[in-house]
Amino acid sequence: MYAMLLERVVDLSVETQPLVWRELAVPEPGAGEILLRVGACGVCHTELDEIEGRTPPPRFPVIPGHQVVGRVVACGDGVAGIEVGSRRGVAWIYSACGHCDLCLSGHENLCPEFRATGRDADGGYAEYMAAPAAFTYPIPDCFTDADAAPLLCGGAIGYRSLMLTGLRDGQTLGLTGFGASGHQVLKLARHLYPASPVFVFARSEKDRDFARSLGADWAGDTTANPPEPCASIIDTTPAWLPVLAALERLRPGGRLVINAIRKEPRDRELLAGISYERHLWMEKEIKSVANITRADVSAFLDIAAKMGLKPESQSFPLEEANRVLLDLRHGRARGAAVLIPT
Repeated sequence: MYAMLLERVVDLSVETQPLVWRELAVPEPGAGEILLRVGACGVCHTELDEIEGRTPPPRFPVIPGHQVVGRVVACGDGVAGIEVGSRRGVAWIYSACGHCDLCLSGHENLCPEFRATGRDADGGYAEYMAAPAAFTYPIPDCFTDADAAPLLCGGAIGYRSLMLTGLRDGQTLGLTGFGASGHQVLKLARHLYPASPVFVFARSEKDRDFARSLGADWAGDTTANPPEPCASIIDTTPAWLPVLAALERLRPGGRLVINAIRKEPRDRELLAGISYERHLWMEKEIKSVANITRADVSAFLDIAAKMGLKPESQSFPLEEANRVLLDLRHGRARGAAVLIPT
């Protein structure tokens, strides 16, 4: 099979080919695993964090990619209830221990033995991948492979973020950053909270126009003042400026949910300017989103199928992964990007 491999941490400000095209043996599914012929794999900002070393893989080389849709071509020993030829998805959660207090209480995303697809185990930037059967999901027939792939991370982690806001219908939701996750959250919020205004904060006019086209009630710059303070804001950016700006635009008792596995250091010095009175007082809250659970993915796929949610996406051949990643790195992407093995 052919795959795009990450062989080392690189600086994407100087390196334009972080992944290398390699021919590898097709993996064999172990006990409890299935083998997928990959039909589509979404591209995520977390891949940039892996490549640039903010959340580095524990070993090299590794095949990135954690929004994977494919057909089952083989099952390992002990796999039951999954048929060869059926479609399954793989998300960021590759595995967890299943027996610690966190796993048993429904917080497997926080398990100390959490393993991430495409970082701790080979992912979907390849023609084939193996995955634990218990951590894969049936894909609803209403979605094509390319439709479904972005749902498995940008959509599912967006769903978890929205649930963590504690939003009630009619309360104002803010979204800062408007990429693969943000645009799906806007569609989801419109469905779950139809009376809630949605405001979008984004750096580029292109992204703000995109948000308006999808039904945002207002869209402005990252530091612009919206028509009213927000009850909750979800931040999906890699920077610190949107965090400070969002805290100023929360109403008393509001909650900021940060949906980012890592923040880049380029504007970290702005944190020295945090003001207790402006940013934190009046019982404002900050909550981070850490990873994802299988229940999140399953619940979101069910909702997405029922409401007909389809992400705005563009598809590219797998071998163009480096160009797609650089477009994402430099803000040239719109919506979600999906890689298709040819």
